[in-house]
Amino acid sequence: MKVDTPVTAERIRETEALIRPHIRHTPVLHVDMTDFGRPPLPVALKLECLQYTGSFKVRGAFANLLGRAVPEAGVVAASGGNHGAAVAYAARRLGIPVTIFVPTVTSPAKAERIRSYGAKLMIAGNCYADALAASEAFSTETGALAIHAYDQVETLIGQGTLGLEMEQDLPSIDTVLVAVGGGGLIGGVAGWFAGRKRIVAVEPEGSPTLHMALDAGHPVDAPTEGIAADSLAPRQVGGLMFPVAQAFIEHSLLVTDDEIKLAQASLWEAARIAVEPGGAAALAALLGGRYVPAPGERVAVLVCGANTTAVQFG
Repeated sequence: MKVDTPVTAERIRETEALIRPHIRHTPVLHVDMTDFGRPPLPVALKLECLQYTGSFKVRGAFANLLGRAVPEAGVVAASGGNHGAAVAYAARRLGIPVTIFVPTVTSPAKAERIRSYGAKLMIAGNCYADALAASEAFSTETGALAIHAYDQVETLIGQGTLGLEMEQDLPSIDTVLVAVGGGGLIGGVAGWFAGRKRIVAVEPEGSPTLHMALDAGHPVDAPTEGIAADSLAPRQVGGLMFPVAQAFIEHSLLVTDDEIKLAQASLWEAARIAVEPGGAAALAALLGGRYVPAPGERVAVLVCGANTTAVQFG
């Protein structure tokens, strides 16, 4: 299907070469669902939770900072946590001043990570939309370049490099399960595969942003609740990715908070991988039976974020 979008394979390849010196090629863990107490099914887990800053977001951050002109005022971003940490990390690596706005829902682990990268951290409002409005006002006032978490061409293309990397690692997969918040990750990944693989969206029931948009035929306001609200609960899915979603995402599945918690616990117990709720959402669709693969179907799951304090040491 032909889609009018700047998220093209050519631009993703160009951006991948640009950001490659600054990102990790994250590993793939091959497991069987029997490891999680489920019927036999081989599954490939793409561990993007082991990326710098603990999430895929660093790809889009470097794509923006290396692909756009950055003013002396530096950059500003709004985030539930992971995007802010990624922009702060990339800005520090490149010597760029950075201010990050987060809402009160942001977890302490994510707020502390943003501070640890030397960013100026500002708390603004109770949800991501509040922080975004504050960051936009700051950009207008100071001239700082705004780096959007998902509704920005460079962000989408940067996240699309993960699709390219997955195809290098797993050329024979049939299906990729991807967690969705604003849609930057799945928009980039779906843009890369462009219908060559089955792309399935997974969202929490408390924040069905893409699910509602697909039903309505356009982005609409959605609830912003649930255990993964700090990473998967913007008010609306991004407008830039939505045509890509309509063309290349097979469907959107909803999972419960309890299913997400089970996926977190299962990853820890079976593989000693600690992830945040948003990072476990895609696997929750398999563990909870929300997605049932066909016989012989080769499935990959994106494990996309690890910024959590769920594991206590000592």
